[in-house]
Amino acid sequence: MASCALVFVAVFPERVGDPVRAVLALLLAGVVFGLVLVEQLFRNVPVASRWGLKPLCLGLAAGYVFDLYFFADGFLFGRPDVDIWAARGFVATVLIPLIALSAARSPSWTVKIAVSREVVFHSTALALSGVYLLVIAAAGYYVRYFGGDWGRVLQVALVSAGLLLLGVFVFSGTQRARLRVFVNKNLFPYRYDYRTEWLRFTQALSSADDSMNLGQSVIKALSDLVESSGGALWLRDKAGMFLPHARLNHPAIDVAESADSDFCRFLDEREWIVNLEEVRMMGGRTRSGNALLPEWLSRLPDAWLVVPLKSAGTLVGFVVLNSARTRFEVNWEVLDLLKTAQRQAASYLARMQAAEALIESRKFDSFNRMSAFVVHDLKNLVAQLSLMLKNAERHRDNPEFQQDMLDTVVHVEAKMRSLMQQLQEKKSVEPTRRIDLGAMLEAIRASKRHQIPELELVLSHGDRIEVVAHAERLQRVIGHVVQNALDATAEGGKVSVHLDCTDASSVSVIVADTGCGMSQEFIRNRLFKPFQTSKSSGMGIGMFETMQYIRELGGSLHVDSTPNVGTTVTMKLSRAGRGERKQTAEVQAE
Repeated sequence: MASCALVFVAVFPERVGDPVRAVLALLLAGVVFGLVLVEQLFRNVPVASRWGLKPLCLGLAAGYVFDLYFFADGFLFGRPDVDIWAARGFVATVLIPLIALSAARSPSWTVKIAVSREVVFHSTALALSGVYLLVIAAAGYYVRYFGGDWGRVLQVALVSAGLLLLGVFVFSGTQRARLRVFVNKNLFPYRYDYRTEWLRFTQALSSADDSMNLGQSVIKALSDLVESSGGALWLRDKAGMFLPHARLNHPAIDVAESADSDFCRFLDEREWIVNLEEVRMMGGRTRSGNALLPEWLSRLPDAWLVVPLKSAGTLVGFVVLNSARTRFEVNWEVLDLLKTAQRQAASYLARMQAAEALIESRKFDSFNRMSAFVVHDLKNLVAQLSLMLKNAERHRDNPEFQQDMLDTVVHVEAKMRSLMQQLQEKKSVEPTRRIDLGAMLEAIRASKRHQIPELELVLSHGDRIEVVAHAERLQRVIGHVVQNALDATAEGGKVSVHLDCTDASSVSVIVADTGCGMSQEFIRNRLFKPFQTSKSSGMGIGMFETMQYIRELGGSLHVDSTPNVGTTVTMKLSRAGRGERKQTAEVQAE
């Protein structure tokens, strides 16, 4: 209320009267009471503590004395002096250093207000920018009024140049780094705000994307801790060589370092942050007298710090950081922070390498599995060619046999070409389509017509029986079951294939033989496992592939066998309905 009254007096001095004089009298009494409190504070404080409170009491007393003069003058003349009121803020500002001096002399004072380093940094930058603009404005004012005819032009040019210089300072990473170092060294007991630094470091590692990979993120996170502009990262490969993996604001470099070198062994054993400036001054060696710098590292003019990256006791790699943007003292605090940060970065890189190795291993596993299936098919094709050559001794002059031999060679060549293409593309090259099971079983019987015993085929009469599958793959797995039955049956035995379509939604392919049969223990523990076989020349993956593909089609496979009696294999598949017919037609139209 008193402030409002004083502002009213300053704006409308002609309306001053007794109410304002009464307000000034109350304010004057409050100032006198304040002086009494300051005197009592200084008098009652122990003599040993007066040294710390003396600047505070002096500042408070000076402020109250100024207010006493201001309010007394206003009370005597009936209105406050506007000039004295305008100077009141300046006087209060001058008294702040005295209060700050008392706070410095009394470390036991506690203030429950925490100001982050970011706030101090930006506040300091803003304050310095304001002071700079005030100086530019004062210089422009002087130039304008004392520059003659060119005063206004010089003022505009000076202000424009000043604003341009301020913009360069604001957007300069080097100048910001210098200001940050100045604030940390002079306004805080520790250089880093560890909570903020750790959150920023973790965020930098976890924000790798297409624009900056994990290696570049590690370089940036480490370089930001020491005001560096960037650097280069070396990672260890499977052969024990450290190769360049990523770089940031660093020229391309193609230099490998052996894990058995003195330098890498030093980084692995000591886990020290190597300051290359100190090492160069000591002739290329560390303070311990070892770790001779590699020649290529000595030739890097901008190299500053070498940060080893260790995870789980293993040297994953190392980072060479560029020189700092400003003069930066590498003390114990910086070294401890870098050591802690490098362990975090090394764990990220180690997990990245493990993930890449796992993906590569899965790719090789998938390729090897497909290769095993292809080799199995090649074995069957070779068996067909061997049987053909065996019969050629007796039927070479038979025209029908010659034609059959040519057809077999053409079939084998096409099949081998398809298998090679499948290996190259690492997937099945044939799309799924509707397949006539009756025609497929006829083709399988035709391919086995030269084998003994003769294969019998029983097809149900009625409509065309169709399923949706890869034609070649389904023919291969059914043909494998048929071939197993033929191999297990002697000349006088019987092997038959029966197509059962009594169920409207499914169809069963039943392969029965009167061969040697299998035990329940073999069926349960070995039959469907890869690389398990009872044949001397078998590979043990045919029934594994058959079970996998039948299940992939949504079907089921059941084996019923008795030793020395025979075996029955039932493969149950879903019949192609109208939905599949329409979908297949759309795919073929595309």
